[in-house]
Amino acid sequence: MSPERIRGGEPSPREPSPRGASDKVAAEIRAHVSRARLRPGDRLGREEDLARQFGVSRPTLREALRLLASSHLIRASKGRGGGIFVDATPEEGIARSVSASVADMLSADIVDIDELIESRLLLEVPIAGLAAQRATDDDVAELRSLAAQAPATWAEVGAVDDAFHARIAQIAGNRLVGAFVTWVAEVLQPSIRKLIEPAIVEDIVVAQHADIVRAIERGDPDAAERAMREHLVYVQDLVTVVRRMQSDQS
Repeated sequence: MSPERIRGGEPSPREPSPRGASDKVAAEIRAHVSRARLRPGDRLGREEDLARQFGVSRPTLREALRLLASSHLIRASKGRGGGIFVDATPEEGIARSVSASVADMLSADIVDIDELIESRLLLEVPIAGLAAQRATDDDVAELRSLAAQAPATWAEVGAVDDAFHARIAQIAGNRLVGAFVTWVAEVLQPSIRKLIEPAIVEDIVVAQHADIVRAIERGDPDAAERAMREHLVYVQDLVTVVRRMQSDQS
């Protein structure tokens, strides 16, 4: 990193504004977390150490840390052994921010479940194709293990399904798209599961997961995309069926 010192006094026309300086430091810290492959829980240092490292005043650093905390990337801890810690990787931070925003939009009826399911089709179908091109034998074995699980409760069904789709996104190898898949599990899935529980046939879901795994194992992107689309359209159709049932009962 090449930190730029911010000197006291009135800024000259070429010096960055205080907000510009904090934005720059926030970007440098974000880049450092990515380059160093730091994980949640890793310690960045004390506030005074970071201010010295980046050559900025502590108020400027605090503003940068506030920006990063608002993006769910860092957290501060006081007391012995305290300091600034990584709270999430940049892609995880994106997922949390998107999840919070989408949750607010759902609660305010700005978007509805139909739009979110459509978003899931746009994201996860091509992801399955990428996973078919990039999966290793170990990846396939892990997917087989997830697909073979027999959850005892509806909550466990949801947890296994989340893990299955998240693993496919990881195998695809695109961390940014994987971050968006995460918000599906955090925001969209709970609402959908509550809605479709009366109508879902778990054996169909199990069979669809198995079809996806087989296509990925064969390294067949087109088949993997078809299998994923069939799975998600099944969920989409269930939402329509349940709504019709609810309408008939009212």
